[in-house]
Amino acid sequence: MTAPGEGRIREVQRRLRAGQGAFVPKPVLPVIDELVATVLSQHTSDINSERAFAQLKDRFPSWEQVAAAPVGRVADAIRCGGIADQKARRIQQILAAVREREGRIDLGRLHDLDDVAARTYLESLPGVGPKTAACVLTFAMGRAAFPVDTHVYRVATRLGWLPAKTTADAAHRLLGPIVPADIRYDLHVAMISHGRTTCRAQRPRCGACVLHDLCAYGREDVAPLRQSGT
Repeated sequence: MTAPGEGRIREVQRRLRAGQGAFVPKPVLPVIDELVATVLSQHTSDINSERAFAQLKDRFPSWEQVAAAPVGRVADAIRCGGIADQKARRIQQILAAVREREGRIDLGRLHDLDDVAARTYLESLPGVGPKTAACVLTFAMGRAAFPVDTHVYRVATRLGWLPAKTTADAAHRLLGPIVPADIRYDLHVAMISHGRTTCRAQRPRCGACVLHDLCAYGREDVAPLRQSGT
């Protein structure tokens, strides 16, 4: 497999954006808020994770209160976001680690670090991997990271940008450097939308895909069979 050139990647971004409309970034949250929100977003829908985050903030007005509460109460507040018991424990572990290191539950200091140092700090927190760190860097800090979630991974693999069976950690290492910095956030959002609506895990809509001629998966002879669902 040969890594795609910058021109090919920009063409994918251009086509996706033309079909999806103007890029709209997420509202910017404090670093610690985005970190918790990203934990809550795992293995659930955006609607459910946003509701869980809102309920957590409503039930516990400060992160100190979240850290001090019985884990069961935290889990009850985020129940609508799925796997609540596991996420509640993880959130409390993260908050405890931040308080121990910083003397308070605040990660504003990360804005003073360069990209590598900030990523290293985030990934050293309990349960924080490359995807979560990249989300925080992108959404809360305005850094040129490239989060690779399940939709981005699927689309990139089908486009031939990743070798088959690439691990999630390796996907971040491979894709981050080849995606132009100025379109990483935009392309991340566009690929997620494309993965949800067209390049679906089951029965992808190859015949309706604006990337069909650029896609190794879509050009395979069996694509018409996938489209028909047989």
